Amino acid sequence: MRIIRKILPLVLMLGIVLTLCSCSAIKYLIENNPFDILTPYEDENGKWGYKDLGGDLVIEPKFDDAYSFEDGLAVVVVDDKCGYIDESGEYVVEPVFDDAFDFYEGSALVLVGDKYGYIDKTGKYIAEPTFDDAFAFEDGLAIVMKDGKYGFIDKNIEFVIDPIFDYAYGFNDGLAVVAMDGKWGYIDEEGEFAIEPIFDEAYDFTEDLAVVMIDGKCGYIGKSGEYVIEPIFELAFDFNDGMAVVCLDGKFGYIDEEGEYVIAPAFEDAYDFNNGLAVVMLDGKYGYINEKGVFVIEPQFDYAYDFEGGVAAVEVDGMYGYINKKGKYIVEPRPETEE
Repeated sequence: MRIIRKILPLVLMLGIVLTLCSCSAIKYLIENNPFDILTPYEDENGKWGYKDLGGDLVIEPKFDDAYSFEDGLAVVVVDDKCGYIDESGEYVVEPVFDDAFDFYEGSALVLVGDKYGYIDKTGKYIAEPTFDDAFAFEDGLAIVMKDGKYGFIDKNIEFVIDPIFDYAYGFNDGLAVVAMDGKWGYIDEEGEFAIEPIFDEAYDFTEDLAVVMIDGKCGYIGKSGEYVIEPIFELAFDFNDGMAVVCLDGKFGYIDEEGEYVIAPAFEDAYDFNNGLAVVMLDGKYGYINEKGVFVIEPQFDYAYDFEGGVAAVEVDGMYGYINKKGKYIVEPRPETEE
């Protein structure tokens, strides 16, 4: 439900490796590196190729655009057409599509004109481009639009749930969020409503609770469709390890699964707990609190990220650095473009 948090530049990660320069630190960063081994790189002429984690050029810049590798293939763009290359830079699927997406479950979504279809890894069509909108296969099903309505197809490209919905999301724990006549509800895997469409907004279940909105207020329902936590919040987010971030009267705090405050709403922004700490904003700066709501690292950063492996990235004056759990810099803030 939350906007995806910003991704740190590759150069910062490399700087951390060089600065920490211990076998365990390097092993951790390689195993948990958020970037692909081959990373898209743009040269001074605006052409794209790929470099490895060490910064060495592996695939010469010759594409108009290039995307990350997934499952051994990457989407590239040449003359406004999309195709797929392997890690040697050779075309596996020639650039003939108006848009193309990553492979999932053996197929990829492609756009030809204004219609979507699916191809296999040889570029052969699994489903001809006939859909008005479409999404990747997940657990054997894909959401597609036909004649202005959404439904679900299987890998035989047969509708298993007819296209009758204004919009639809994928199945999660046996239920899918769908919209009909401007209201949101939940269907089961047979396409029958398990929870009638009565909500202004609805989201996936996590930890057996789902955020819904009605009349501008958010609350939580159980799988019976009944409210477990009444809709009183301006914003509400998924439960994570028994706690959820909520916003009331413009302030963020944390509630338990009974709807009781664990940490009173006092922050201007707040994120889920991770490894016992959560990033929050107070007086325009980000810091870290523990599960009692006490600051363990005072709010002093323009932005801050979760701790992983005992270190966290922070932003100060447009520069990025790394801190430990005591709030001490391991890597002093440096510009994104510094190499």
